[in-house]
Amino acid sequence: MSGTPGPSSSRRTLRDLLAEAEARIERLAPDEAAVALSEGALLVDIRSAEAREQDGIVPGSLHVPRTVLEWRLDPGGAWRTPYVGGLEERVILICDHGCSSVLAAATLLDLGYVRAGDVVGGFAAWREAGLPVRPAPRHGRAPGELPGMHPPEPA
Repeated sequence: MSGTPGPSSSRRTLRDLLAEAEARIERLAPDEAAVALSEGALLVDIRSAEAREQDGIVPGSLHVPRTVLEWRLDPGGAWRTPYVGGLEERVILICDHGCSSVLAAATLLDLGYVRAGDVVGGFAAWREAGLPVRPAPRHGRAPGELPGMHPPEPA
């Protein structure tokens, strides 16, 4: 084993991954994200259905759970949601506290989106900033409807 680096020598930490992703994406304070939405950006809520039911939603947001995000936003994918525009559309992700959205937004850049970003501090910061929040709708998925395929919530 002399001179051969082990697996841990090339290992990157989660902090490394987050820093690399943060450097690549557009990070917006909640008030900046609200302005971007008013200018036509799409806010994609990647939180779980349970978190949305417990804490509420941002009016006008599109719910695409993190577990299916890449499949629903894959530009040429068979499982793509019809509620997302082209690769030039400004897509802003929001999660619970602004951590998982960083990595997810970087993945959207890898898929070809040119304007992917997230909300710093996530939904918690959005709510603390006094921005619009309302209870999650009680609509369930229709029989056969896949997660992340429901239209955006009314604004």
